[in-house]
Amino acid sequence: MGTHEEIKTAPAARVETLGCRLNAWESAVISRHLRRLGAPLVVVNSCAVTAEAERQSRQTLRRLRRSNPGAKVVVTGCAATLAPERWAQMDGVDAVLVNGEKLNPNSWRALAARLGLDPRDSDGDSDGDGDINGAEINDIGDIDDDDGALEAHFAAPSPARAFLEIQHGCDHRCTFCTIPFARGDNRSVSVERVIARARRLVDGGVREVILTGVDIASWGGDLENRRGLAFVVAQILKSLPDLERLRLSSLDPAALDDDFFALLASEERLQPHLHLSAQAGDDLTLKRMKRRHLADDLVRIAERARRARPGLALGADVIAGFPTETREMFGRGADLFRALEIPFLHVFPYSPRAGTPASRMPQVAPDERRRRARSLRGLAAVLQRDYAARLAGQRRRALCEGGGRARIGENLLVALPVDGEPGRIVEVALARNSSAAGAPLLAGTIVGV
Repeated sequence: MGTHEEIKTAPAARVETLGCRLNAWESAVISRHLRRLGAPLVVVNSCAVTAEAERQSRQTLRRLRRSNPGAKVVVTGCAATLAPERWAQMDGVDAVLVNGEKLNPNSWRALAARLGLDPRDSDGDSDGDGDINGAEINDIGDIDDDDGALEAHFAAPSPARAFLEIQHGCDHRCTFCTIPFARGDNRSVSVERVIARARRLVDGGVREVILTGVDIASWGGDLENRRGLAFVVAQILKSLPDLERLRLSSLDPAALDDDFFALLASEERLQPHLHLSAQAGDDLTLKRMKRRHLADDLVRIAERARRARPGLALGADVIAGFPTETREMFGRGADLFRALEIPFLHVFPYSPRAGTPASRMPQVAPDERRRRARSLRGLAAVLQRDYAARLAGQRRRALCEGGGRARIGENLLVALPVDGEPGRIVEVALARNSSAAGAPLLAGTIVGV
């Protein structure tokens, strides 16, 4: 389900995020708006990717209501966008702001005024307009460069790393997914704005930028020249020689082209870690999901990526217990992931989403969905341990994140004997870590900077 973290703004204002990295980036933008307004709002940035995500959003709402008596509570995000009337009727909700409005500072200013909070603008002046009158930002490129770009690192695990949204929405209609209805169609940030925002992050001390969005592999499909993801990645790296590391969030396997693999082979600053939106490893399941790839495509992409960057770490999003999935179909998928030696499996038990085609298909029993998810997570733990063991004895450059941990390009954390300053890049000699459960699988000794 992704991240679940709190972003504190002004003393009496807070934003709590559920769901994906994109939500985290957007919460950083909201955080900036609230700080500028001085509006003491409590905001829940909800998620709708699964029923569990919605349950956690409701649970978070109730907890914040209890811990902030008298505060004005606003719900935004995908769950609120899909069913705004239902959320607005919940006890303790003072207002709902849908996705099309949540990045617009005017929406927050008008909402705060309507709730009687007497907001000020960025210069501290009161704005008496109490109506939202449909203000929307449907193009994320419309967000001012100052809004959110320098705040994005607050949504990342370390001040040395930052998420940067380059794309929004999705043109595809997978049978299990409601995100296109909550986020809209694909909209890309122009390459000029992406570079400008990335430059501000680098100038602010960020060493690793993580490109994020709903479907970043479709970046550029809506722009006039229709250049693809490899183009914007290459332009970022060319324009920002001081950017140490660039990492990509989840990628649609069907959109990876020759230009992308050529860039992966030639550009060392593009980190050796690819996370694929696989969803399943069985052909019939993939067809019923209305995915644009089959199992053989995953094999081809894995082989091609590893030829381009030997030792590259692969990850995959996987849904366990999709409707009509038999045990044999599930087993074929698990066998594929095992054969491909994918160390990062991000596993979801299937969750019916009202109104989707998959919700009308014959369902796998909930207990069986959970059992299959546990099985895949167990497989993932074995594959990740095996992958870490293969790295032991090698050297890597690692980005210190604080707390005695650093991250190598393959996206594994390394335990350090001494805490490195966050943002410092060091060379480490890797060894297997025999510490307690939950610790990084690798330990590192600093051998150079």
